[in-house]
Amino acid sequence: MTHTRTRTQTPRLAVVIAAASVMVATNVFGATSAHADGPSYPPGTQPSASAPVEVDGNDPDLKLVDGATLAKAKVLDIKTVIEDEAGEERREDTNTDVKFALQAEVLFGKDSAKLSSRAKARIAAIAEEVKAQNATKVRVFGFTDNLGSSAHGDVLSRQRASAVHGVLDDELADSNITYEVRGYGEQYPIADNSAEAGRKKNRRVEVSFPRTES
Repeated sequence: MTHTRTRTQTPRLAVVIAAASVMVATNVFGATSAHADGPSYPPGTQPSASAPVEVDGNDPDLKLVDGATLAKAKVLDIKTVIEDEAGEERREDTNTDVKFALQAEVLFGKDSAKLSSRAKARIAAIAEEVKAQNATKVRVFGFTDNLGSSAHGDVLSRQRASAVHGVLDDELADSNITYEVRGYGEQYPIADNSAEAGRKKNRRVEVSFPRTES
């Protein structure tokens, strides 16, 4: 039986002040050792936990200078993260997207792009989620750790992404779905490459797609 755990971290706050009112929007992140969310986001440090900040809307220091205007109010995205007990599979949900990250060892042998016997069942489960979300665009991105040459990592990560794409395409059998398949090599690590535990997390294939609009 697979156990999952959900880890969250207290959000950063975006404060928008209009007239005498204050609107607070929160952004919830999964608390992991990750340093980047994937190819769309450059590596960075997760925010530290902090308590909500009280704001006095009548404070004179909050008044706009003459001629200044406020930017349009924006509610930041909300992210939830679920990772299995062994850390082999990770799911991230935001308001707009779903992303699965599978460790390479779950799918492939060492330094190989040949899918293992148990890989197809994992990928088939992701295909079912793609169907449930009625997604018509699927991104399949491969990543490696920083061992070996960068050129080798680029090729291997692309080959692994292509192998996963092949199974997804067979499972979905839907000509309306378009795929974006890329290999990023050692770019965009989600953990520290200085230790094997981190490198293992970085050796992964990510499958992401838009979620159904509510």
